[in-house]
Amino acid sequence: MSPTASPEPLDWRETRRLRAWELHQQGWSQAAIAAELGVTQGAVSQWLKRVREGDGGTASLRKNPVPGRRTALTAEQLSQLPLLIARGAESYGFQGNQWTTSRVAVLLKQQFGVSYHPAHVSRLLRKYSPNWQECKKG
Repeated sequence: MSPTASPEPLDWRETRRLRAWELHQQGWSQAAIAAELGVTQGAVSQWLKRVREGDGGTASLRKNPVPGRRTALTAEQLSQLPLLIARGAESYGFQGNQWTTSRVAVLLKQQFGVSYHPAHVSRLLRKYSPNWQECKKG
């Protein structure tokens, strides 16, 4: 299948893959392309195979969305997280003012109707509530 025209590249990795195809079209060997772009010959081989065997031509070299489920909380809800935690655990009906990831998971369910595993709550807190450890100590 012939490559199709596509919009401008999104990032440097995509640019590099598209450049590899361009050099291949100019008759460069895979080894020469790899050396020029600072990648392995195996990477070049995979990229060229994607174009040849893919349905979309060079579109197969485009950046793909990250797999997996999208976040359940909106950006606005995530921005509220530090303020909610700052109110203290007792203000949400917990006995004692110490926060745990399990308690924050309950808070997220109560406030936003979203369920998170406590291990994932820990990642959210590190990312969106930098003072989490201070709140956790009570």
